[in-house]
Amino acid sequence: MRGLVFLLLLLSLPARADLAVLRPHAVVEDAVIRLSDLFDGAGQNAGRVVGPAPAPGRRVVVEPAQLLAIARAHRVAWRPLTSADAVVVERPGRAVPRDEVLDLLRAELVRMGLDGQAELELPGFQAPMVPLAAFTQIALEQPSFEVASNRFSATLVVVAEGMPVLRQRLTGRAVATAAVVVAARRLALGDVVGPDDLRPVRMRVERVRPGLASDPGQVVGRALRRPVAEGAGFAVADLALPQVIAKNAMVTLVMEGPGMSMTAQGRAMAAAARGEVVPVMNLASRAVVEGEVIGPGRVRVAFGSSPVVR
Repeated sequence: MRGLVFLLLLLSLPARADLAVLRPHAVVEDAVIRLSDLFDGAGQNAGRVVGPAPAPGRRVVVEPAQLLAIARAHRVAWRPLTSADAVVVERPGRAVPRDEVLDLLRAELVRMGLDGQAELELPGFQAPMVPLAAFTQIALEQPSFEVASNRFSATLVVVAEGMPVLRQRLTGRAVATAAVVVAARRLALGDVVGPDDLRPVRMRVERVRPGLASDPGQVVGRALRRPVAEGAGFAVADLALPQVIAKNAMVTLVMEGPGMSMTAQGRAMAAAARGEVVPVMNLASRAVVEGEVIGPGRVRVAFGSSPVVR
């Protein structure tokens, strides 16, 4: 029935050689749709407003019957050629950055007792859209925060040129976080961690395993007792001082006493880090003594140290 009515309407229009040309797709940046957005060759009335534009980031379809009514009302020489004649009117937009909304929320909620390091959850949040080049301001109305439950709510107010004031309800909860040091790249067993091998982050408390390092000073300069994947935390128990003496390595025994010092050559019986005690065989006497590692290849032994019985 609809197709028959359209056909009768089409046949009732006089043939014209100077018809305006329909624009099947129009992009508008203003808050209104003008005649020239729908038709090329609209004549002296091209700048007339024919209706509101869609919201930023949205589109509308102007159907043939609407187009014909608009053309007649504004004396545009146009008639539909098929029942599929239509115009898609699109209005570009940009989303208000989520981080800006979160920063605004955080600043307000901190004044109400929120932990400034907490993570804010906004389930189902859809960023409001504003015109591309419009000056935009956001604010909050009626913010509330329940310390006991960590629940919050507020109304986001968005003011932008070219659109009505927008209000959007926000609800969510705050989640406690903790400082954690994670690997910036994959690290292998025995690697000594450098400053560029890690980055400090904050993670939700429920995701932080006990015993993870929370400060770079706990990690930098330490050797790994097991591999660490990129983005994974460093377990303090898996960190050790880097070995400066390897097992069976040749070392210098430094024997010190009141007013005197001697050196001898020895062979380390175990690997050790700076500050650790390691057994060393004196190559001259074949006796095994224990000493403190004081640097790469150097072990300090006190005068009169007793040989280690093995």
